[in-house]
Amino acid sequence: MNRYGAPAWHLIALIACYAVALYVFTRVISAGIVLGFLLWFVGAVILHDFIVLPLYSLADTGLQRGPRRPPVNYVRVPAALSGLLLLIWFPLILRSSEYYYRASTGLSTEPYLLRWLLITCALFAGSAIVYAIRRLRR
Repeated sequence: MNRYGAPAWHLIALIACYAVALYVFTRVISAGIVLGFLLWFVGAVILHDFIVLPLYSLADTGLQRGPRRPPVNYVRVPAALSGLLLLIWFPLILRSSEYYYRASTGLSTEPYLLRWLLITCALFAGSAIVYAIRRLRR
């Protein structure tokens, strides 16, 4: 393991990640959606690396300028969780899959936007409460 340069668990985790990626790729091939998958993947990489990354890096830099100990993590954590929820549920939140969702479940996608907004508000409110409690303790 000395030649590898990392602990044995790291190599095992890396092999497991490659195994999962290989499994996913075999599922993509068997579904016959290789071209669509590759287009989506390349588009996601370009969108993230050239548009989203500079935007949230700029926002993070703006948050870090200010007081000596800026409350950056009290904004980062709820923003990241809210963004993750949006990334996972965006077809339902933005109602772009209304037809298919209604056909599959008989339900509407209408409540998803309000629920996501309420969860986002709750995350930021909880973070603000934790920040206020910690500030008061000092």
